Amino acid sequence: MIKKADIVLFILIVVFGGLVSWWSVSGSITGEKVLITSDGKDYGIYTLAQDQIIDVTIDGHTNHITIKDGAVSMTYSTCKNQVCVNTGAISQTKDAIVCLPNKIVVEIVGSGKGGDADVISG
Repeated sequence: MIKKADIVLFILIVVFGGLVSWWSVSGSITGEKVLITSDGKDYGIYTLAQDQIIDVTIDGHTNHITIKDGAVSMTYSTCKNQVCVNTGAISQTKDAIVCLPNKIVVEIVGSGKGGDADVISG
């Protein structure tokens, strides 16, 4: 038997899920730069305005990162699972491409290295 508390809980969960989905979609903006990190260390920062191919080779592992038409994608990787290659192109500040086996992270940031400020400073 369904109780009033069950209906209220269901409605609250649906509303909360909708708000989280809206926040995750509306909070991202088109980025200006690409930050590439390797094993947690900065490898380079590149602009999305210039089409180019970046080859990242570390410890015998190679990744080709392609910046084209304001978006970035990983077009080649020596990893076995190819999840990073199949991610596709990204261009929003909350987007990232991660190659776990090769320890490469490609993320979109705003005009500065860290992207937009997430904290309030006084």
